[in-house]
Amino acid sequence: MTFNQYLDLFHEILTSEKVTPPYDNVDYFHYTELNQKRQERWLKKGVILPDLENKIKSIDKVQNWVLITEPWCGDAAHIVPFIGKLAELNSKIKLNVQLRDSDSEIDNYLTNGGKSIPILIVRDEEHKDLIFWGPRPVEAQKIHLDNLTSDKTAEEKKVELQKWYNSDQGKGLQKELLTKF
Repeated sequence: MTFNQYLDLFHEILTSEKVTPPYDNVDYFHYTELNQKRQERWLKKGVILPDLENKIKSIDKVQNWVLITEPWCGDAAHIVPFIGKLAELNSKIKLNVQLRDSDSEIDNYLTNGGKSIPILIVRDEEHKDLIFWGPRPVEAQKIHLDNLTSDKTAEEKKVELQKWYNSDQGKGLQKELLTKF
């Protein structure tokens, strides 16, 4: 699907009379509501770093970007908007969003054996992988891994990551992508 179709999917999930799995689970529905708000904020206020903007604008050959994600994913709410903004900077970039849980390529891009998202794959015109990134910036990944063995509640762990994303403002992701292009 296109990036705009992905954005429209949030509205469809949140306003549909017929709620489908996993959004029939109140937690997934609630995550999606929160993520839509977070995503809209980054789409409106997120700033692309000038060096990365210049690098993306200088791409002179067609690239196919595959972004594997899901609306319920908290990390994606802070990452996907920036990837969407980057793709819009250059008409040679074709962004295809795949939902992890429906016919995606996730099984070929596991993180430590798991289906962690979001994942960005950048391919050339011949569909050869050039770049693989995900599922979260290094600093956020460290927090996530530390939290796997911590005594914090699930809510405390979520809040800690959200605070990091809010203070980082998309810079960690962008700095990492800058080293890959």
